[in-house]
Amino acid sequence: MPLKIQIENFYTGFKTNPLLENYIDVLNGNKFRLEKIISKGYKTPKTKWLSESVDEFVLLLKGKAEILFETGQIVELKEGDYLIIPSNTKHKVVKTSIRPLCYWLTIHFKK
Repeated sequence: MPLKIQIENFYTGFKTNPLLENYIDVLNGNKFRLEKIISKGYKTPKTKWLSESVDEFVLLLKGKAEILFETGQIVELKEGDYLIIPSNTKHKVVKTSIRPLCYWLTIHFKK
């Protein structure tokens, strides 16, 4: 009996509202969550800081982006760049490209 294997394309299934980042969970486990995100000129609202209770691996697959940390440090990302944001680190997205769209892969994990 052949295996039942589901094939999906990472770059499909998104809505591209430029005012929002569009998230789709791919996998959830006891100690991790894998999601894909698309951004189109998105910026985190000025009054909002993002902070996760777990560590976050962030990989930018397409596009360009900038992340601002509460310390004032700005990290510029281009296609293929990744970083790990430690838990409880305040940060925000201050820029994402429109062309090409930004495609992200993130893993939220507990050590």
